[in-house]
Amino acid sequence: MRPMQNSSRLQNIRYDLRGPVQHVAKQMEAAGQRILKMNLGDPAPFGLEAPESIVVDMIHHLRGAQGYSDSKGIFSARTAISQYYQTRGLMQIGVEDIFIGNGVSELISMTLQAFLEPGDQVLIPSPDYPLWTASVMLSGGEAVHYACDEENNWWPDMADLEAKITDRTRAIVIINPNNPTGAVYPRHILEQFADLARRHELVLFSDEIYEKILYKDAVHIHTASVAGDLPVLTFSGLSKAYRMPGYRAGWVAVTGKRADTAAYRESLELLASLRLCPNVPAQHAIQTSLGGYQSIGDLVKPGGRLAEQGDLACRLLNEIPGVSCVPAAGAMYLFPKLDREMYPFDDDEKFVLDLLEEQKILVSQGTAFHWPTPDHFRFVILPAEDDIRDAVNRIASFLASHRRTPGTAGSAQTADGGILEPAGADVSGD
Repeated sequence: MRPMQNSSRLQNIRYDLRGPVQHVAKQMEAAGQRILKMNLGDPAPFGLEAPESIVVDMIHHLRGAQGYSDSKGIFSARTAISQYYQTRGLMQIGVEDIFIGNGVSELISMTLQAFLEPGDQVLIPSPDYPLWTASVMLSGGEAVHYACDEENNWWPDMADLEAKITDRTRAIVIINPNNPTGAVYPRHILEQFADLARRHELVLFSDEIYEKILYKDAVHIHTASVAGDLPVLTFSGLSKAYRMPGYRAGWVAVTGKRADTAAYRESLELLASLRLCPNVPAQHAIQTSLGGYQSIGDLVKPGGRLAEQGDLACRLLNEIPGVSCVPAAGAMYLFPKLDREMYPFDDDEKFVLDLLEEQKILVSQGTAFHWPTPDHFRFVILPAEDDIRDAVNRIASFLASHRRTPGTAGSAQTADGGILEPAGADVSGD
């Protein structure tokens, strides 16, 4: 029998967040080594668990959740989602505009499959959450990346975005708050997205899974609230703000003029029916989550765990010579930059692999997020403060030993203010 062939559709598909470096880390753990993981966007391993009331409510409904639900999701959950958006000013979102899925990831694939023709182009931010690029390509489309400006709060470069619109462009993806940069977009940025979509007849796909994870004076504005006349798909769910990514409970709301979206909605309902239904037990967690006390507020307010850890990590990373880091306004990540004259890494996957093997710490390389140059990495702020300090010290030590500064041996500062000399340096003072 001939060996099974892999599909040609996968030829250029990558998801490096769970790629070769992750496999090496698993092998090291299997050999008994302890890895400090600063790459996971999963709150649970770091003691950030789902609110008990939500877990109890889901358990209460288990016996009644053994059969299939409506393919779009149970009515009470979709009602709760609709009412949540209406309290946010999106009065046009009704129960039938909501599709529940097995996490936002499934819905990204479904909504693109229902929309794209072969060769259609979708504009995606760089850096991006890489599932968007992969899903566009698997749906037969072409992912075109527009630049986000590190010098301007990581907000989109609108001139670059507009320059990349062609007669094959069909949609723009907005990730707000952004993974991996932590950027949160103000109203005038969203209005510029809407203006471009209006002038070029484009659809807006707005990934808002981190909408409740905001720091200091950051305010989240729904894209659909500034683009009510346009087709907008708004994605959110329970995985981040409610710390339950394993429950796989996400949703998408479809807005825009009914006449403009009617055929698309039919296609999306067909795909929803083909997967039968989303995870039923987890759907029962939605109504309880969206109502009542919002525990995420305690974590992100000044003095809250996530707020404090984000500030600490950003400050310590900026103290490393040759490392610069823009503070996060939202989400759970930082996206630090390495000075390439000081640290001339040509391959950032090798950089994170060497860091893993030498310092037993795991981060994600910037090019995994379709950033064009090998000079960034993603650093997760979920681990406790002691682990963050330890992680930054290990990164500082690694960089000190790889630093290339003309005429000097080079050194790096630790998170505790000490100086780490590169391997082989003479620190005796003689």
